[in-house]
Amino acid sequence: MGMTQHAEPAVTTPPAPGPGQVKDGRTAERPLALRLLARPEVGVFLGAVAVWVFFLIAAPPVREGSAMANILYQSSTIGIMALPVALLMIGGEFDLSSGVAVITSALTASMFAFQLTLNVWVGVFVALLVALGIGFLNGWLVVRTGLPSFLITLGTFLILQGVNLAVTKLVTGNVATDDISDMDGFDQAKKVFANSFEVGGVQIKITIIYWLVFAALATWVLLRTKYGNWIFAVGGNKDSARAVGVPVNFTKISLFMLVGFAAWFVGMHNLFSFNTVQSGEGVGQELIYISAAVIGGCLLTGGAGSAIGPVFGAFMFGMVQQGIVYANWNPDWFKAFLGVMLLGAVLINLWVSRTATRR
Repeated sequence: MGMTQHAEPAVTTPPAPGPGQVKDGRTAERPLALRLLARPEVGVFLGAVAVWVFFLIAAPPVREGSAMANILYQSSTIGIMALPVALLMIGGEFDLSSGVAVITSALTASMFAFQLTLNVWVGVFVALLVALGIGFLNGWLVVRTGLPSFLITLGTFLILQGVNLAVTKLVTGNVATDDISDMDGFDQAKKVFANSFEVGGVQIKITIIYWLVFAALATWVLLRTKYGNWIFAVGGNKDSARAVGVPVNFTKISLFMLVGFAAWFVGMHNLFSFNTVQSGEGVGQELIYISAAVIGGCLLTGGAGSAIGPVFGAFMFGMVQQGIVYANWNPDWFKAFLGVMLLGAVLINLWVSRTATRR
């Protein structure tokens, strides 16, 4: 008789969960809408669109290409500074001297070149060293003393404000620098820092291009480099970051120096756009830069934010500042609009983050 073979009972293994399957609520992926809401720049993007639409209706001249070019130009001069200020805030620090540092850079370049009868590029280079030195001093004092950067840079702000006015009066006998438009190297420097070109019959300032390029570079640094990880780490918890090998002091000092570099760049644009600089300007601009960063989703506590959000924040400021003019409203309302925008953006960002986290 042949032996009958009995098959072993098959062991059934539950199929592995597919891409659309989840095991339990803990591993469930949040809907796309909630993931987008969690992004810090989404709220300010929606706000920027709302402000733009509002002024399209309230101020018909805004619809013209030349008006939009002016709005983007105004936004770019804010946005170039708001980018490094935002990175510094993500790193957990503030710089209240950034506005007057812009004027300090321009004054240095102008007076150094004019009073010593040098090529203006020499003054530009000296101004760069001064701006980087201010940033280094701010950062070094913060990491060495452990004092809040708010206090350190407030002191720097007051020092620079006084020095700008006193030294300018001492050197030039006036509150403004001399006209340098006829000096050697001026035309070349103007092409670099304050040039404009025509697109479709509309004059576009080169600062708009710089603004977008700097924003793309800052985004790449934050999201794709080790240095970007360091910025988030030191802003989140500097002691934990130091424990895992992050160079906390280097990161913070370099961020302050980055603000100094941007202050130099904007200062050079101001100088070669108007040929002269008023020594009392710049006061209050630091609050505009910080507000653009906050509206763009950067937390005051550090450790969170993006480089794209401040781009939209700066656009909102430029839109309001120029939109009020095109609407023939009293420009005295500008600061009131900024305050409303700041409070609204903070409340919206808070609501968005809580909604995304709760869901």
